[in-house]
Amino acid sequence: MLSVQGLYKSYDGREVVRGVSFEVRRGECFGLLGPNGAGKTTTLRCLLGITRPDRGEIRLAGLAVPAAAREARYRVGVVPQFDNLDPDFTVTENLVMYGRYFDIRPAEVRARVPGLLEFAGLKDRATARIDTLSGGMKRRLTLARALVNDPDVLFLDEPSTGLDPQARHLIWDGLKRLLGDGKTLILTTHFMDEAERLCDHLAVMDAGRLIATDTPRRLIESSIEPTVIEIYGDGAADWARAHATGLVRRIEVSGETAFCYALDPEPLLARLREAPALRVLRRAANLEDVFIKLTGRDIRD
Repeated sequence: MLSVQGLYKSYDGREVVRGVSFEVRRGECFGLLGPNGAGKTTTLRCLLGITRPDRGEIRLAGLAVPAAAREARYRVGVVPQFDNLDPDFTVTENLVMYGRYFDIRPAEVRARVPGLLEFAGLKDRATARIDTLSGGMKRRLTLARALVNDPDVLFLDEPSTGLDPQARHLIWDGLKRLLGDGKTLILTTHFMDEAERLCDHLAVMDAGRLIATDTPRRLIESSIEPTVIEIYGDGAADWARAHATGLVRRIEVSGETAFCYALDPEPLLARLREAPALRVLRRAANLEDVFIKLTGRDIRD
């Protein structure tokens, strides 16, 4: 459903997308991950035909982009990072008006509205004004709006940002249903648990390049030690440097927390019994550990 080959884009002589290539099959969720400034937004704008790349080939839903970008977008739904619902309209009116952008007759959109509201869990809010909705409701309505044209491909830019855990799980359940219906999802997110739960394949992007691509599970297994021991509390970082070195494969310190990455955690856990004042969390390695290893712990602005 999406093929990207050798994509490049520069601004003012600075390459922000450098040779990006990947493919997304029908019915799968593909995650594009990366720190701020990695080039994800520019890549998405090129994929949707909003920004013209300097070179490279893009085929979206079987159509060449940007040459046939307008036609391709008729088969695409977009959930932007920030909700841009029209506050002057009700929930139903937002859906009906959005359908006009796709040349869908108002009567046809209205026939689709009950199913969309059912999907979003907003059946009882059909006539509500936008300013009366909670943040989670607005996010679910934005997702429903992206489905007005029954798209083949859905682009989701950080779909659960700013939501509480309950609302996030409702969004995830809806996205899983879409995958079950054969929709293709392109997801960007800063929540690694979201990517790990939803994505069939993903790519990690940094400085304009794709630096890793695989399934979430294979990325974790191939990139990181299987067990992480987090040590925190007063003096935890100094204690880890003094006592954990040699007992684990790798130590990273962030603030007053030491992250110890181990093949066999038992020697370190035994040593920690001699330091009862420290707090310890033992867990399996996850996608966030991979992301930090590949892109670093420095904050990107």
